[in-house]
Amino acid sequence: MVDLFIYYKVPGEHAAALWPRVHAMQAQLADRYGVDGRLRRRPHDQDGLQTWMEIYPAADAAFETALADAVRDAGIAALIDGPRHIEVFTDSSPCA
Repeated sequence: MVDLFIYYKVPGEHAAALWPRVHAMQAQLADRYGVDGRLRRRPHDQDGLQTWMEIYPAADAAFETALADAVRDAGIAALIDGPRHIEVFTDSSPCA
């Protein structure tokens, strides 16, 4: 299991349209895969863009594939500026 942190830029004029899409997508994913996604954003816009972050804790490989499909189906790419950057983290363990 890994934690996914996905950030991207959103033009301010698209925020109101994107917010319900992301929340609906996360609700569907939670129902199907049991992964409760969260949506965060930076508190300030920069050059008319907001930075948003989706967080998915304890996701498996099947979830990662389903997320990519869900993003496509929700039409998210049309409302963001640039790519979605995906960071993957796992639990750390002390080195011997």
